[in-house]
Amino acid sequence: MATENKRDYYEVLGLEKGATDEEIKKAYKKLARKYHPDLNPGDKTAEEKFKELGEAYEVLSDPQKKARYDQFGFAGVDPNYGAGGGYGGGMDFDFGDLGDIFGSFFGGGFGGATRANPNAPQRGESLRTSVNITFEEACFGCEKEVIIERVEQCDACRGSGCEPGTTAEVCQECGGRGMVQRRQQTPLGFMSTSSPCPKCGGKGRIIHKPCKACGGRGAVRKRKTLKVTIPAGIDNGQTISLRGQGNAGKNGGPSGDLLIVVAVRQHDIFRREGTSILCEAPITFTQAALGAELEIPTIDGKVKYNIPEGTQSGTTFRLKGKGVPGMGGRARGDQYVTVYIETPRNLNKEQKAALKKFSELLGEKNYEESRSFFGKFKK
Repeated sequence: MATENKRDYYEVLGLEKGATDEEIKKAYKKLARKYHPDLNPGDKTAEEKFKELGEAYEVLSDPQKKARYDQFGFAGVDPNYGAGGGYGGGMDFDFGDLGDIFGSFFGGGFGGATRANPNAPQRGESLRTSVNITFEEACFGCEKEVIIERVEQCDACRGSGCEPGTTAEVCQECGGRGMVQRRQQTPLGFMSTSSPCPKCGGKGRIIHKPCKACGGRGAVRKRKTLKVTIPAGIDNGQTISLRGQGNAGKNGGPSGDLLIVVAVRQHDIFRREGTSILCEAPITFTQAALGAELEIPTIDGKVKYNIPEGTQSGTTFRLKGKGVPGMGGRARGDQYVTVYIETPRNLNKEQKAALKKFSELLGEKNYEESRSFFGKFKK
């Protein structure tokens, strides 16, 4: 994005000029969460807004840069602002800018190089993992341990990459920018190209004595075991975010987040719809005809429920407040129990004879739905 086309940094953060450091920090955190690439995968607009926010925050969070920006605008913080060929000097082309423009259309690779400060704070990458829990653990919440591998700041050099007791030297070739710009006269005028500094490799600084613990990288990879609190009522596929538990940032930037996807194992009896729990319970013909007191399993244990006489197969009863606790303090759901009549198998002769005698005693008058159905069929 060319400097002259940039939006005012205060406008980017939704603030008025003169905002306090706390207001700037609060606004940045709020908008950075909204447009973070991890929360907007594939959204180029969100990605650009996130970069724009980072650039604005880098300037306004630095007291010296903020003071220069407040007084001189972009000219106070960008030495390239307003640069260009004067009258009589021919045309002045900057292939670095052209590379950025073409890269935005064609996904990079045109030859342009970024001019971002290589030593500016950079947020660490967010990590993803998963955790398996039971149906009951999802309902009531629990604590789990997850094992991850992440990049952490080197304890020996505190992220500097330098052997303790030494410091890095600002590259004299590029002045710490990591990029060098070359201008040359051509028949079309002056042409300017930008490329990584050959002396520091684009890092903007030179480490003469690299840290032995991390090899000069300023970071090491470690295996960590973290405790995760699973909230009551969480559902299969939902994600828990642990702020700052991802990879360490660079140059003092904040760490990324750890995103944990929750996988809930299926239950043998229950299934879930929102905060409701559904299950089916078999009953005998005698229980259905005469009514009975049943013991119904719930996630709280067994409860007693009286079904009325004449209960039909497929009837659903509600157990109020026996469902899943709602997340965020919402009310607990209900449990719905659908009963079905189990037909007896492997009857002996005596049992069959008794059933036939019972059927003869009943006749058709006690089977209202059957009489209605076959009556309609005859008509």
